[in-house]
Amino acid sequence: MSAPVPLRSDFDAALLRKLARRSHEPDQTRRLLALAEIYDGGSRSDAARIGGVGLQIVRDWVLRFNANGPNGLLTGKAPGAPSLLDDHQRQALRQVLEDGPTPAIHGVVRWRLIDLAQWVFEEFRVSISKQTLSRELRAMGFRKLSARPRHHAQDMEAAAAFFAGVAVLVPSLFNAWKARV
Repeated sequence: MSAPVPLRSDFDAALLRKLARRSHEPDQTRRLLALAEIYDGGSRSDAARIGGVGLQIVRDWVLRFNANGPNGLLTGKAPGAPSLLDDHQRQALRQVLEDGPTPAIHGVVRWRLIDLAQWVFEEFRVSISKQTLSRELRAMGFRKLSARPRHHAQDMEAAAAFFAGVAVLVPSLFNAWKARV
């Protein structure tokens, strides 16, 4: 059997018990008390019994404690699955969303999640579900509710001139149009 991994020398059992009393996380408290048993001269098996784990887990705690101190014994959040889209693909998706669909090319007058998922597959050969795509779009700052679709050849200057003339007659209609643009 190999020699156990030694604990850091800048801590002792009393300090670990003090840190355990101050801790607000039960898992960290349990781990600190188990390591305090080792500092007191107890066996690793006793520490495993106090912590309610096996010897391998106690070894992992010792390694984490030696590397990061008491904060290494906090329960961290799992990183989760990596994103299906990389930064380049997200930029391309953002550009397509901001440009809007061209009916002759894309076959739709407004983007739906299913249409965007199909576009992502055709463009990058990445199969993505509607739910995952919705999460990606939300992380990029887009929301499900969108403005009314605009025709790609719409002349904004002509619309502004028209509504400027209407503003004299019906100010509320002009204000509604300005809020939308």
